[in-house]
Amino acid sequence: MDPCGVLKGFIELFVIVDPIGNVPVLLSLTSDLRPRERVRVAYRAVSFAGVLILAFAVSGKLVLEYLGVSIEALMIAGGLLLLRAALGMVEGDPTGFRIEPEERLDVAYVPLGTPLLAGPGAIVTVIVMLHRYGRLETILACGLVMLATLATFLAAEPLARALGRSGIRVLTRVMGVVLAGIGVQMVLDGVTRFLRG
Repeated sequence: MDPCGVLKGFIELFVIVDPIGNVPVLLSLTSDLRPRERVRVAYRAVSFAGVLILAFAVSGKLVLEYLGVSIEALMIAGGLLLLRAALGMVEGDPTGFRIEPEERLDVAYVPLGTPLLAGPGAIVTVIVMLHRYGRLETILACGLVMLATLATFLAAEPLARALGRSGIRVLTRVMGVVLAGIGVQMVLDGVTRFLRG
């Protein structure tokens, strides 16, 4: 095992997953939930994202090739999902998907778990890491990134208390605009890669 490879892989994937940048999104998506439920969403989102990323760390491109899905198609689909969520958030819906209050824990899977945490960028990064650092190093780096993401999300609760409900509602609309930009950029990147391809 190469500790240097694990460290490099951790840094690369951490930057792509961007747990710190996703804390405001977590708060926006869970604005109507109690603190305990927000923690459950954090655990579910990180666990789900971790399973997806580790699946690609173990099998690399085989999963996508088996399904007949290109990275470009995945990027465009992820971008459209984010754009759909963003439009709802700008209109004041914390989840962006018109999810009923009793189903709000589902945001842990979409859009938080994927495509925000385990999105096309993370999947491509993991596939590249496999070839660059090796399977064991990649798996360890992925595990460390997921632990760091969970710790970051659990630390979001004090921020939620400081912002209050009205602050989080304002944040929801702002993050809707930001997510729209991210979604459009993801679509553009997918189309650009396809055209160059």
